[in-house]
Amino acid sequence: MAFLALFLAAQMAWAVNPFVVHDIQIDGLQRTEPGTVFASLPIHVGDTYTDEKGAAAIRALYALGVFSDVRLEVKGDVLVVVVQERPTISSVEFTGNKEFTNDQLKAALRDAGIAPGRPYDKALADRAEQELRRQYVNHSLYDAQVQTTVTPAERNQVRLTFGINEGLPARIKDITINGNHAYSSSELKKLFNLDTGGWLAWYTKSNQYSKTKLNGDLESLRSFYLSHGYLDFQINSTQVAISPDKQSISITINITEGNQFVVTGVKLDGNYLDRTDEFKSLVTIQPGKPYNADQVTETTKAFTNLFGTYGYAFAKVDAVPNVNRGARQVEIVLHAEPERRVYVRHINISGNTRTRDEVIRREFRQYESSWYDAQKIQLSRDRLDRLGYFSEVSVSTTEVPGAPDEVDLDVKVKETPTGSVSIGGGYSSAEKIQLTFGLSQENAFGSGNKLNLQLSTGKYNRTGIISATDPYFTVNGVSRTVDVTYESHKPYADQGGDYRLTTIGTGLKFGLPVTELDTVYLGIRAEHTKIDPGTNIPAAYLAYADQFGFSSNAFPFTLGWSRDSRDSALAPNSGRYQRLTGELGLLGNVNYVKADYQIQQYIPLNKQYTIALNGELGWGKGLNGQPFPVFKNFYSGGLGSVRGYEQSTLGPRDVTGSFIGGNRKATVNAEFITPFPGAGNDRTLRLFGFFDAGALYGEGQPITSQALRYSTGIGLSWISPLGPLRFAWAFPLRKRPGDRIEHFQFQIGTTF
Repeated sequence: MAFLALFLAAQMAWAVNPFVVHDIQIDGLQRTEPGTVFASLPIHVGDTYTDEKGAAAIRALYALGVFSDVRLEVKGDVLVVVVQERPTISSVEFTGNKEFTNDQLKAALRDAGIAPGRPYDKALADRAEQELRRQYVNHSLYDAQVQTTVTPAERNQVRLTFGINEGLPARIKDITINGNHAYSSSELKKLFNLDTGGWLAWYTKSNQYSKTKLNGDLESLRSFYLSHGYLDFQINSTQVAISPDKQSISITINITEGNQFVVTGVKLDGNYLDRTDEFKSLVTIQPGKPYNADQVTETTKAFTNLFGTYGYAFAKVDAVPNVNRGARQVEIVLHAEPERRVYVRHINISGNTRTRDEVIRREFRQYESSWYDAQKIQLSRDRLDRLGYFSEVSVSTTEVPGAPDEVDLDVKVKETPTGSVSIGGGYSSAEKIQLTFGLSQENAFGSGNKLNLQLSTGKYNRTGIISATDPYFTVNGVSRTVDVTYESHKPYADQGGDYRLTTIGTGLKFGLPVTELDTVYLGIRAEHTKIDPGTNIPAAYLAYADQFGFSSNAFPFTLGWSRDSRDSALAPNSGRYQRLTGELGLLGNVNYVKADYQIQQYIPLNKQYTIALNGELGWGKGLNGQPFPVFKNFYSGGLGSVRGYEQSTLGPRDVTGSFIGGNRKATVNAEFITPFPGAGNDRTLRLFGFFDAGALYGEGQPITSQALRYSTGIGLSWISPLGPLRFAWAFPLRKRPGDRIEHFQFQIGTTF
């Protein structure tokens, strides 16, 4: 139709003799600005009108995309441009969509040029349907149907309604690997995130085909073979076939394994800055062992980083394999060209609309006008990422024109909301119902300071915390935290009494960064503790109150140290976490010393299995002739210590039978973590088998093996929308008369 209109208009234009245009009029505009039309016309007042200029004018106006019809009329020496505007889209609506929200679908259509206020035509509607189908295909909904309804509205507008019938997602029926001989298909399929689904496929969706997931699985397959010496491994082809009813998918992967090659040696070639021995110490490639691509990549990356440490930002390190296919051997030649050494001229920061520049710059360990250092730049990027203020952090290197020995660092950040208000609840087998409220701001006013308010109330414990932290109280990175706390608690097994221990305190703490991973904490607190006798108060508490009073004041000094190298705080697979905390009470009427040390180690056996170890030691002693304060006691039993025994029921009792805790504590936990059956490699849902051992001793009680308790069992960990959930079914291995057994235990928001 557009071509026909152009043809007819051109025919009309050809019938007009050339003339000088004294005026131009436009008819038919409703929403388009006249200036837009005049700016697009190749003819102006005073120009001579010709057939060619008339045809060019029609083409230019059609090219705007806002007119469905354009024609030219001549009235004397006046050129009249008559247009008919396309209708505009007044609204976009969806019905029947469940897989995607309306906002997600609108964003997809906006990228395709369809949004309220934009011109409409049939081609756009067809494009919209194709885009929506593409979105559903990406989610394995191959049978999704989209029907567009166009409803006219006032002022030459239309409403678009997309009726969607999503259908059922296509499931992976089978995955076939052809050409494998060294490894079985079942072993190779364990590398994949895609599978044919188990009884938990509704949760993991691992049997829903995704091209992105398949590409990731193919890369895992390739990496597996290359890390086991198969240099000539190839993926010849991949076929994805969908059934006629679009409900099932078959994936066929054809591979050629080739031969396994053994590394005969590693040779360094090129310029190594007269530091060959230092570079050789970074080589992880093992001669005499099968070729391992991961080791080669690790070595070349280490070489590049070391070059960067000495200022060579553009160093090139290539691993060249000299292959002897007859002998199935390979020699790795590491060829290095450091190029040139460079300085960092400027560090440019962008994307921080709220966070102050100084908050970002103080995290940088690479300085301006200093040698380029790749390790310091990576460390700086990681420090920025750990702040939690940004969803994206990138650092790129830009050469300075005309200065071959200088570069600029471009730091781009994408800020994320750092304030939060949380209202929630939880339930544990020990604490029962627990309500929480939190108000925090991690980056108050863009200064990097942290403000926090936390309230929690449960059957046995109530806490309130108000704190403010300045992470850079000094320019050297010493942090300062001021807090006010309220804590009210009583032991879990209290035989129905309503006595309570209440502690109100305030503290000042400084954190001194010793290394990039280690921080030492120093502080002092002021605490007021009151014993409310109520009913059924344990005799130990009553005896302490009779000797020292029902109220006491303490001013303990606090000392702590922490190091965390875990790869994840929620679902760790590797790394170590350590913490050491201590209190020394010399002022006030409560004198004591208390220390607590914890270490966690995560050992990855492979992609699926992990061994997790945890150990904790606690020790306390009264000073100046005083006993250790009973309200500072450690407790053991239940989740977080020895599972299978009721929470806080291990250790000494008083004459009333109440569990009063102890001043010495030892706990050891070991877990073997595996994927949940049917969940594939999903790390948010995992099974674990465990072994726990622990003991709790009262003051003056000898340390003997009689107090030790052991348990074993199985558990489930799930990173749910409510937080980390852990369930445990435990079997005590050593029971004594009076022990309180609880086989099933669970809690929200705990690890060991």
